[in-house]
Amino acid sequence: MQNQMVRGILSLCLGVLVFSLQDPLVKAVSGGYPVTEVMAIRAIVALPILIFLVHIDVGLKAIWSRRFGMLTTRAFIQFTSYTVYYLAIAALPLADAVALYFMAPLCIMAMAGPYLGERVSWQTLATVLIGLLGVLVMLRPGAGLFDWAALLSLGSAVLYAFSQLMARKIGDTESSTVMAFYQNGAYLTGAIVVAGAFHLAGITHAVHPSLEFLVRPWVWPTLPDFLKMAACGFVASAGMILLSQGYRLAPANRVATFEYTGILWSPLWGFLFFAEVPRSTTVIGAALIIGAGLLALNTARRKSVVPVLASAGETTG
Repeated sequence: MQNQMVRGILSLCLGVLVFSLQDPLVKAVSGGYPVTEVMAIRAIVALPILIFLVHIDVGLKAIWSRRFGMLTTRAFIQFTSYTVYYLAIAALPLADAVALYFMAPLCIMAMAGPYLGERVSWQTLATVLIGLLGVLVMLRPGAGLFDWAALLSLGSAVLYAFSQLMARKIGDTESSTVMAFYQNGAYLTGAIVVAGAFHLAGITHAVHPSLEFLVRPWVWPTLPDFLKMAACGFVASAGMILLSQGYRLAPANRVATFEYTGILWSPLWGFLFFAEVPRSTTVIGAALIIGAGLLALNTARRKSVVPVLASAGETTG
């Protein structure tokens, strides 16, 4: 059990690092292409990789699961989560978008009790309020500097948290590779449907950077930009599987906190590639959010929180 916990934590930390590489890639092309085109190219590149991984992991027959409905529902929740997150980073500095997104682990801890039956103490729930205080510091209400794109990042965190709890719930029968395959299918299908809907409606332009990134028509990409979008496919394939494996192997209210390791990477990418320097309110707010998560984990350990689900063969994605 302990080895499984360690493997779950290591998988999640590596997955967070790998996934963080998508942020600068997507932000770099957000000024000239629509998010749906980026996601479609990413999904097409990732598709053969995921088919191969499913084949060597559990066999292609596993794709035709009896839990098709839950797998599909979870996949489209993930599609919505990542779409709105990408829209947020089109308008916000990477450090801001990512720090707000890090409410996700706190949401996972808060929802693990009612959804999974994992026992969560009132102290853990109280840390969510500390995290929300961090959000308020970052958003600076009343300062005249609020960008509603910040709400996209927060909404993405809530959706992501619920999708990972769903993954743990169906993980007793579904592998992380199958879940990643369904996610990728939702990204491709969802991107085409959303792009088609805006095209048929004749909506091709918006003032706000996030909305412009959503409704902009598809165009033929330059080779460098295409390679950036395609690279997201390789990154996403590895990241989806590693994150899924992390939640598969370890209790959600334990492993979720280690998603905070991502705060080390995105500000670094923002500084290196976009010359973004985090504001003091971003640093303070992020510190409150991360501190709340670490406090929740420490509380859970002291109280020896034990998930109701059996540990053997657990999977999530």
